[in-house]
Amino acid sequence: MIDHAHDLARVREATDRLLTAVAALDNATLAEPSRLPGWSRGHVLAHLARNADALVNVLQGRPMYASAEVRDADIERDAPRPLEVQVADVRESAARFQAAGDAPADWTRTVELRNGVTDSASRVPFRRWAEVGLHHVDLGIGYELEDLPAEFLERETDFLADRFSGHPGVPATRLTDGTHAWTTGRAADEPEITVTGRPADLVGWLAGRRDGSALEVRGGALPKLPPL
Repeated sequence: MIDHAHDLARVREATDRLLTAVAALDNATLAEPSRLPGWSRGHVLAHLARNADALVNVLQGRPMYASAEVRDADIERDAPRPLEVQVADVRESAARFQAAGDAPADWTRTVELRNGVTDSASRVPFRRWAEVGLHHVDLGIGYELEDLPAEFLERETDFLADRFSGHPGVPATRLTDGTHAWTTGRAADEPEITVTGRPADLVGWLAGRRDGSALEVRGGALPKLPPL
């Protein structure tokens, strides 16, 4: 069973870690490119703030975003803001998310996210943890996938493996970090391909942050994954 309270605490820790790192930047550094194509570091922070508010909407039964166009426009609007404004927005929106998470609720209920995707309310805090953790890495300011907690790497591998499970364009694949194992891709009696690597490299490949060149692949070529 997912422990939403545990995950809310991990979100708080990840957010504090990110805010401490970002506070050491300056306006010029914030305007530089992030590791995400077409996005500055300001875009990443603007997205994190608006995502927190969007997940409040989800928890409170409203549409996550008014529309894809509004989501994108809000990020573009907020990306050029000065560092102190960005930091305050990330902090304040994170507090709103925590308050929504702390409110009494039925955490077994099903909620709707973007594009008709549904999930248990109890998994929303972990989704936010993933946003904060991975986008901290995307900022390119010295925090790497290897710095993410081991618990997060294991659970994110599980989450992404499940996301690609049954996908007809992904061969039946076994993933392992040498201790844990997962299956993903199209249904089959036996995996066609086995992918082995360190937890950070597995998450990097599954999340589209690394090309998978550090992974060991047996049974064929490294599968090409659809975009998240």
